[in-house]
Amino acid sequence: MSKKHITQRFPFLLPLRIAQRKAFFYAGMRFDGHAYAKTIHNELLLHKLFSADNELYNANTGFDMVYQENKVFNLKLAAKTLNGLLIKPGETFSFWKAVRHADKYTAYKDGLTVINGKLVTAPGGGLCQMSNLLFWVFLHSPLTIVERHTHRIKDFPTMRSAEPEGVDATVSEGWLDLKIKNETGATFQIGLDFDNTSITGSLCTNKAMPFIYEIDGKDLSYFRKNDTVYQIISVYRREIGVDKGNVLSENLLYKNSCAIGYELPDGTLITEERG
Repeated sequence: MSKKHITQRFPFLLPLRIAQRKAFFYAGMRFDGHAYAKTIHNELLLHKLFSADNELYNANTGFDMVYQENKVFNLKLAAKTLNGLLIKPGETFSFWKAVRHADKYTAYKDGLTVINGKLVTAPGGGLCQMSNLLFWVFLHSPLTIVERHTHRIKDFPTMRSAEPEGVDATVSEGWLDLKIKNETGATFQIGLDFDNTSITGSLCTNKAMPFIYEIDGKDLSYFRKNDTVYQIISVYRREIGVDKGNVLSENLLYKNSCAIGYELPDGTLITEERG
């Protein structure tokens, strides 16, 4: 049996623990020597490098759909401090640094989130959909991944057919961030747009890029350990020349592993525990 955190044993301490973590979290960024992206430019830069759509509503969570409505509200609130954000040469993008004050005047609503390993409702729930989308967009660029965390438990199937497994990026204020550094000579810009059913995330630049990128998941497999099913996959990125369309390189970005919290399709091969 795994050892319980003190906040699991004494839930009333959780608000104090969260406040403590947030204070150290932002103090660390203040003194870590990184220049964090903070400039908002209302007009999109000339060259669109990549864009992707994501459905806003998931009717298969097992929770009342009001929490999906609340999630969409939270996403739009966060987008106010993300849309148009420039990531200049030498700057680092931090998800939490960018959205830290998004709820300064309007509070986040209760959405679905994971606390102490359980799927519950809490203010700001659902923002992981934004970090997932941004990470997917960033992967299609030469930006350098500085910090990214997978979900320990994947509670729902992947919603986009074009997206392979294993390209999520969970965030938790005070604990887990999504950070990307611009080590190129170009400026990049985040674009976000909503319609009635979806959110579109895009990445624009001030310079035409000689490459485009493709992301591929390989060697997807499932195994069972202590009555829990785990997914493992290798995520690769191909660099493709714009002029000739030829593959210039293919590199393993990372291997992703997470527990599965939903029923897999019938016939999915699940092996026994790995050594």
